[in-house]
Amino acid sequence: MKISTILTAAAIAAAAFIGFAGGASAQAIRTWVSGVGDDANPCSRTAPCKTFAGAISKTAAGGEINCIDPGGFGAVTIVKSMTIACEDVEAGILNATTNGVIVNAAATDVVVLRGLEFDSTPSGTGLNGVRFLAGAALHIEDCVIRDNGAATPNGNGVLFSPSCGSPELFISNSYITGNGTATTGAGVQIEPTGSANAKVTIENTIVANNSIGVRGVSNNTTGVVDISIANSELSGGTFHGLVLQADNGTSKAMVNSTRIVNNANQGIRVIGANGIVRIGSSVISGNLTGLNPVNGGNIRSYGNNQLNGNGTDGAFTGTVALQ
Repeated sequence: MKISTILTAAAIAAAAFIGFAGGASAQAIRTWVSGVGDDANPCSRTAPCKTFAGAISKTAAGGEINCIDPGGFGAVTIVKSMTIACEDVEAGILNATTNGVIVNAAATDVVVLRGLEFDSTPSGTGLNGVRFLAGAALHIEDCVIRDNGAATPNGNGVLFSPSCGSPELFISNSYITGNGTATTGAGVQIEPTGSANAKVTIENTIVANNSIGVRGVSNNTTGVVDISIANSELSGGTFHGLVLQADNGTSKAMVNSTRIVNNANQGIRVIGANGIVRIGSSVISGNLTGLNPVNGGNIRSYGNNQLNGNGTDGAFTGTVALQ
């Protein structure tokens, strides 16, 4: 082979390698946004982007977006495993007339949202602070979600509505307030469809002054809604504190060391024989009605709760023995 041919082949191979390397390095494991950034930037620490939407296309699957300084970083749709972590700064998502974050990822993807503030004030027209459609798990940590008041089926702080599989939602150390209007919307609305199960854990979280604090609905799925609430507060609802609706499907909740107080209507409402709440070491007080099981709904006590001081306390439908 001629030397010129060898050199030409080598040059082509080198160019191909450079092109491959350039494509592979187009997405970084960690990217950055800043209130004074520019989405034309590579989203590096020294050349940050301005919005989460601008940064997400430059962040590799499984990567992380961080905030350098305070700012409003805009709504975003997440379609891959991703962490957005901004707990050390004021990181806002202003979501008037839209969703703050939509998660529509693959069945194995895990999304983490940490240290964010979702806000649709002063208009209160936000659709949902966070809307989950698909993925393996969503973690919401150290977040504030408030004032989503759009008409049903929106107007929720968090809308968790998978259509298949058994996705999980974890909410911790967060404050969810001012969501919903009249009898619609909720601080946390759990409503799977199709064959989906929904597994939800809420801990160390205040869910206050929403239309309904937490609502689990299994009417549109053949799966199960399974909720665990611990060391939290469901208070000040213009309607109810905790609602389980199981006219067709199955909904269940375990509540421990939680205050369900000062809701304008019912503290705990369970609809349907396939709905059950088990509650221990908790306070149900200051509600118009403390407990209201409807159409065979079950509310069972471990015998160590404080049920008093409501307009009408209501009664547990049964007890569960402490082991």
